[in-house]
Amino acid sequence: MSTKIRIGALISGSGTNLQAIINGCERGTLSGQMVFVGSDNPDAAGLERAKRSGIPTFVVDYASIIQKCSKSSQKLSAPPDFNLDEAISKQDFFGSKADAEKTKFFLTTRAIAEAQLLSRMKAFAYDLLVLAGFMRNLTPYFIDRVNTKRSEPRIMNIHPSLLPAFPGIDGYGETFRYGCKVGGCTVHFIDYGEDTGPIIGQRAFQISDTDTVDSIREKGLKLEWQLYPECIQLYAEGRLKTKKMTYTSGGGQKNERTIVRIEPPTS
Repeated sequence: MSTKIRIGALISGSGTNLQAIINGCERGTLSGQMVFVGSDNPDAAGLERAKRSGIPTFVVDYASIIQKCSKSSQKLSAPPDFNLDEAISKQDFFGSKADAEKTKFFLTTRAIAEAQLLSRMKAFAYDLLVLAGFMRNLTPYFIDRVNTKRSEPRIMNIHPSLLPAFPGIDGYGETFRYGCKVGGCTVHFIDYGEDTGPIIGQRAFQISDTDTVDSIREKGLKLEWQLYPECIQLYAEGRLKTKKMTYTSGGGQKNERTIVRIEPPTS
């Protein structure tokens, strides 16, 4: 049995996945209500989609914040509750050989922007935060303040590839350039890495010799608009459970992975 959950969304662009979620809520096929839409981009077309449906919107202009920080000769004014060492130890999208100063600048400036996001979001009670084309990596500072219970993640994302293949910003393009015979999309919970969180659902499509990047993207988007609302509905029904699983590799080494188990519906 599902309850009507409160959904917040972050976007950066046109918001086609946002529209699919809004449509599901309005039609009653998704047991949810959109309570806010935020963006890092003042020109995001998806903001108008939200406004047409009467959904409150706000903008935290990341580009201006980062530019201002870049020009500042003074020490970056990080949020008072930001711990740089903790953020560095938790983050998983910079390699061990990454430039220390660049890592510090990235995590600190993003925390400055994220503190503003969190402040704007605080005005709304929400159960689930969905990233619908939000083109910014979230840092541990933000994630830990939304995922207040580690065993109950509540930040969901959709990615244009069959993860773990082709993380990053151009999943369909990378799928095409690599010459894959199959492409697809993935919905997953957010963790401290780049598109590395536990997978909730995936959809795949065939790629022919005559396909182009545009035709692959078109195929993928049609699946995204189906898959994302379906995964959100599973969340609304309380059927998504994360579970740590231990397995043994061929060399006898024990490893751990986190999976999302989809529980059967309750009667």
